[in-house]
Amino acid sequence: MNRIRILTVMILAVTVGGGLAYTTYSYIQNAPVKTVSIPTQPVIVAATDLELGTELRPEDVKAVDWPASAVPKDTFRNKSDVAGRGLIVPVIANELILPMKLASKEAGAGIPTIIPPGLRAMSIRVNEVIGVAGYVLPGNRVDVIATASPNENRGDMTSKVVLTNMQVLTAGTKIEQNGANGQPQPVTVVTLLVTPEEAERLTLASTEGKIQLALRNPLDQLSPVTPGVRPAALLGTTPKTTAVRVAMSRRPVASASVPAMPVAAAAPDALPTIEIIRGDKRVYEVVR
Repeated sequence: MNRIRILTVMILAVTVGGGLAYTTYSYIQNAPVKTVSIPTQPVIVAATDLELGTELRPEDVKAVDWPASAVPKDTFRNKSDVAGRGLIVPVIANELILPMKLASKEAGAGIPTIIPPGLRAMSIRVNEVIGVAGYVLPGNRVDVIATASPNENRGDMTSKVVLTNMQVLTAGTKIEQNGANGQPQPVTVVTLLVTPEEAERLTLASTEGKIQLALRNPLDQLSPVTPGVRPAALLGTTPKTTAVRVAMSRRPVASASVPAMPVAAAAPDALPTIEIIRGDKRVYEVVR
């Protein structure tokens, strides 16, 4: 009898629980879905990755809906507002096109739009050696070393760092580092960003002698001043000069018994001299 009661209670509980679960499921499935609409606003974004200096075309951009409460300031809404303007920074796909990323409408596109005010873009011819084996890429920083002589004397040939921490604007015709992981890209022309005064120094260095680029760490902002080096200093020697010896003369003697008195030596040159003693010989070298 007790077993029948227990079994009856279990069947009743399962039936009631199943009915309640089914009723709850049906209610949830048939409940009306409330939709919340967020106000949006169309904005212009890049349709694909775009390089620095690119002139925007209608197919380079697209309009997307952006939450109105989160729209950045001064965004564009129409493709016609950005068409024909040049990029002064690279952008990636779906990135917002903002005024700060574009050149003015009158500036056009290409390299001129990315030259900062007060600077100039100047190109120099390079080869595999001058261009640091192709590792000079856009955005890198370099020093310019000039080798020239102020006259016809080869002994006065001097190598000196004439420009430091110069930014590479383009390498060849490229204005971005397209090589993977900074791989070398052999080019014949490198364009640097220079001031008008630096442009004059660079022109003179490339005209009167030879130039060499030295690649530097972009985090290194030091600009050491060097005295330059000549062949004599490079080889650890100095130009030879004629030894200056003390000239001795004798006065005519009045009597054979009176010894001759030495005449005082002529005053040495105004240039600084070095006294060199070799055994019993004493020599004065003029330092020039």
